[in-house]
Amino acid sequence: MPEEILLMDKITKVYPNGFVANKDVTFSINKGEIHALVGENGAGKTTLMKILFGIETPEEGRIVVKGKEVKIHNPLEAIEYGIGMVHQHFMLVPSLSVAENIYLGMEPKKNGLFDFEEACRLTEEACKKYNLIVNPRAAVQDLPVGQKQKVEILKALVRGADILVLDEPTAVLTPQETAELFVQLKALRDRGHTIVFISHKLNEIKELCDRLTVLRLGKSVGKAIVADVTEQDISRMMVGRDVVLKVDKPKAKPENAVLKVKNLVIVSESGKRIVDDVSFSVRKGEILGMAGVEGNGQSQISEAITGLLPYQSGTISINDVDVKGKSIRQIREMGVSHVSEDRMTYGISATSGVKDNVISDRYYKPEFNKGLFLDFKKIDELSDQLIKDFLIKCNDRDEAVRMLSGGNMQKVVVAREFSNNPHVIVCNQPTRGVDVGATEFIRKRIVELRDEGTAVLLISADLNEVLELSDSLIVMHNGKIAAYFEDASIIDDMTLGEYMLGVKTQTPEEIARVAYDK
Repeated sequence: MPEEILLMDKITKVYPNGFVANKDVTFSINKGEIHALVGENGAGKTTLMKILFGIETPEEGRIVVKGKEVKIHNPLEAIEYGIGMVHQHFMLVPSLSVAENIYLGMEPKKNGLFDFEEACRLTEEACKKYNLIVNPRAAVQDLPVGQKQKVEILKALVRGADILVLDEPTAVLTPQETAELFVQLKALRDRGHTIVFISHKLNEIKELCDRLTVLRLGKSVGKAIVADVTEQDISRMMVGRDVVLKVDKPKAKPENAVLKVKNLVIVSESGKRIVDDVSFSVRKGEILGMAGVEGNGQSQISEAITGLLPYQSGTISINDVDVKGKSIRQIREMGVSHVSEDRMTYGISATSGVKDNVISDRYYKPEFNKGLFLDFKKIDELSDQLIKDFLIKCNDRDEAVRMLSGGNMQKVVVAREFSNNPHVIVCNQPTRGVDVGATEFIRKRIVELRDEGTAVLLISADLNEVLELSDSLIVMHNGKIAAYFEDASIIDDMTLGEYMLGVKTQTPEEIARVAYDK
């Protein structure tokens, strides 16, 4: 008979503005299982886990851990009850070593001072115990993403966590790193640890998890044994309708090159070439995918194209007009749209309304002005139309964007960027942290833009996305192009992962096929 280790019983959480994030939610997990918590953005998953970890306080309900009802007021109390959480965005101090990060706040002492050697020894012990091997002396900032994740998990385990909450743990991992993580998570489960696995990747849930709980609109709407349901069943429970999990797109009919990048070099503040002599072009009516482990130059390329980041040498042109020296607005006026990977910094103004966000790139144009004044009637009409067309769930056009779910925030960005008739659109992680329903919608829109003649540069850590959407594909490694595939359909995710990790590299002659003018 399974032993229940955690019960969250009839949890209700209402925010001060009246938004009901959780309504009468019951969530139960057994000792020694990997339990998936799934649902659309805004379904209440993160809020429920924040309540469990003491970051939020519920209005109603009770929490029972190992048979005892508890009140959890903060993360320190959660840790005392054996609950650890690995957040989607790592909570590490980059300049400190692995050992210093793991033992931060519980440092071993010698003569009243921090004993670094003892911290390293204890870290090595923990690494061997949990088979999560990482160099205790390495600076966290120098580690690849997969190693940073191990540090986060070790941090929780050495603090005594036997219930481990992982929020989107594979969002930035290659297939090889994901496979390694799954081996380690299954080993932890077999040692008696219990894992809550939050993910939008249904294939991973099928591969890894034992049971699942589905939240929809703040309520728990179903539980299942994972082996008994299909990916389609899970997505239907999450969204309340059938979802097309595969991208159905006609063959591309590319024309002339619209975006041209030639011999691009970008140097970091420390003097390292983070983009090293990169050349490529994107044609009208084509989706060029760019894959790579994060930190290999993809983001810097997207920011250089859109005017957010200066570059040291090389050229970037839109329809044969050089962008060098032009402002962000001037580049946008040339027909460039940008979906940034960091929507909170570059995509939205969180405290402004939906309307202000969707018209922020065009309010100054003549069609939205009456002499000295804005034409609010026309602005309201456009905002309402975009809210409708892009299925943005909000109370009204003036609702602050910070009150929306992550998926709906992303739809606000997409509504603005996709609706201004771009010649080129740079999409950097367009569906990161977005549920299956919103993902399906955004991917369809990207294909529609391509078919309307837009040149699309798609940068994504989701390899299924980059393989399904791309017509042709570049792989980045160490600031350079490691591989180029004229036809993205000929490569699988495991092979792609090998190029991303630098295990494989094409010859300069093969890469030269990404000919600048195509």
